[in-house]
Amino acid sequence: MRGVVFDGKQVRVVTDLEVREPGPGEVRVAIAAAGLCHSDLSVVDGTIPFPVPVVLGHEGAGVVEAVGVGVTHVVPGDHVALSTLAHCGTCADCDRGRPTMCRLAIGRPGRPFRHGGLPVHQFASNSAFAERTVVKAVQAVRIPADIPLTSAALIGCGVLTGVGAVLNRARVGHGDSVLVIGTGGIGLNVLQGARLAGASRIVAVDANPAKEQVARRFGATDFLTSTAGVRDVLPTGADHAFECVGRVELIRQAIDALDRHGQAVLLGVPPAAAEASFRVSSLYLDKSILGCRYGSSRPQRDIALYADLYRQGRLLLDELVTRTYPVEDFDKAAADAEAGRVARAVLTF
Repeated sequence: MRGVVFDGKQVRVVTDLEVREPGPGEVRVAIAAAGLCHSDLSVVDGTIPFPVPVVLGHEGAGVVEAVGVGVTHVVPGDHVALSTLAHCGTCADCDRGRPTMCRLAIGRPGRPFRHGGLPVHQFASNSAFAERTVVKAVQAVRIPADIPLTSAALIGCGVLTGVGAVLNRARVGHGDSVLVIGTGGIGLNVLQGARLAGASRIVAVDANPAKEQVARRFGATDFLTSTAGVRDVLPTGADHAFECVGRVELIRQAIDALDRHGQAVLLGVPPAAAEASFRVSSLYLDKSILGCRYGSSRPQRDIALYADLYRQGRLLLDELVTRTYPVEDFDKAAADAEAGRVARAVLTF
């Protein structure tokens, strides 16, 4: 079968990838579509350290092909969106409704694939850039069959992270002001999360002025090409500032743009050893800096919720899919994503 493999030096689309059968508590899914997230490219450029060789991809949707012993919530033929959380469901964090903090869901890559007779790692417990993948049952969330799989694929990372950061982590309130720095796939979902939460002023910042139209479509009330003009729009600062790029200077700008009792939420991924600075005295007026993993999501609940909001016309998915590419055109999709020519490139099988 086809798959996108990174061997530590180059990315190749191979045709002889193999995946094992699902074991107890696992599901094999035939991937129909997978979004190309910047995190996939961050593995290739070294920003996110990961063992190789690895099958990339972590934002996918498809059809269940087979289930292992004990799996009852999905059956072959079901349409599913996949999450990256291979959480155990029984630890204290899972029991508290915090699966993103499950220690069994962090830093334990499996190797369900083989290529050239050798085992290959699975990225983010998912590896959606393959015709078939095997995931834990808890990662497969059934969705209505009338949702296009090219759109449903984007729920599993971009929507869970961006909308979840607003609703679950920041808990933006009705009438709050929101600043979003960076309007790529994550930033656009933060914008529509703020819209869903009822924020009164939603300021989008992106250095590319061509992104204004789509930012406003997703919920921005104002658009700026730098944070220099934020105080002209929000004179006292923002209640919530989301950094969605992963640059330390923008993290500082997000903190400096806060109003009293404001909070900065960090969603972008800088290099693993990066350090950011801020003026300590600026936090004494009850300001906060919040990390956020995967939108503090509970995927079995949240994916179903977002699918329902999409069917109601309240959550935008189709508009995120700037362009689809056959998996063989991975290099073209990656180049377009890196250059900012697409909000989300979607690979299809």
